[in-house]
Amino acid sequence: MSTKLKDIAQQEELLQGGHRLCAGCGASVAVRQILKGLPEDINAVVANPTGCLEVSTTIYPYTSWNCSFIHNGFENVASTMSGVEAAYKSLKKQGKIDSNYKFVVFAGDGGTYDIGFQALSGMLERNHDIVYVCYNNEAYMNTGIQRSGATLKGATTTTSPAGKESYGKTEHRKDITEIVAAHDIPYVAQASISHWRDTIKKAQKAFKVEGPAFINILAPCHRGWRYPMEKTVEVAKRAVDSVAWPLYEVEDGEYTLNSKRKEESVEEYLKMQGRFAHLFKKEEKEVIDSIQKYLDRKWDRLVKRSGEKG
Repeated sequence: MSTKLKDIAQQEELLQGGHRLCAGCGASVAVRQILKGLPEDINAVVANPTGCLEVSTTIYPYTSWNCSFIHNGFENVASTMSGVEAAYKSLKKQGKIDSNYKFVVFAGDGGTYDIGFQALSGMLERNHDIVYVCYNNEAYMNTGIQRSGATLKGATTTTSPAGKESYGKTEHRKDITEIVAAHDIPYVAQASISHWRDTIKKAQKAFKVEGPAFINILAPCHRGWRYPMEKTVEVAKRAVDSVAWPLYEVEDGEYTLNSKRKEESVEEYLKMQGRFAHLFKKEEKEVIDSIQKYLDRKWDRLVKRSGEKG
């Protein structure tokens, strides 16, 4: 499939306009980029647990989805899609279905890192032919910006508020991409909405493999991260350049880095976001240093595993 912009622009949009996601929302950008990787002769079945994406694209009696769509509870989207995929295989084997389908999950970090993790792990272990996409905005944004397992240390949220007794979230984020890779599935990747061609290529690979594939795509939220809505793509790009969000893929256990380190420090990335503004008081410098050390350690490990020069 082509990744030329003129060809991509002519593809059918499976997520139509008219939804009620915020202007500047990274989630809709992530969905459109991922679905651009779907082969034209394949039909999509999308499952989506409760979250920003679901409540804003399926307000009864309207829908923005131009494909089959299943709304799931927060915790069970991987289980639901596992059953749908298994039923499809059975019907296909019986000759009752002629068309070809791919099964795609779009779930936020709350429904992936935390509440839905058990179902996700089971789906991977059972080897279902499903593309699972985590649109990662690093918090439970739909319910009021609560911290999640994906939230970066030091961020202030409604459940980890910064103040006299706290500098925000005290724990480093969970590395769900590496946890998924440990399941030894065919394809795992980290992507960012700021690098659309990289994302579409990864989506093409994910749809091509037989068995489970997982893409963790950074989709910033200006409401929760507190930056001007027109800066979403710029913030996402700064995350990649500062290795706060490295781009890489794991194909049958082999690591490949897809991004280079362009900034030595994470400070400018953090300064772009109001959720970290409190850290730039003199007394919180040690928190920024801790974040930097964590990201450096993760980056060095990726460089080593991929055999690249950082």
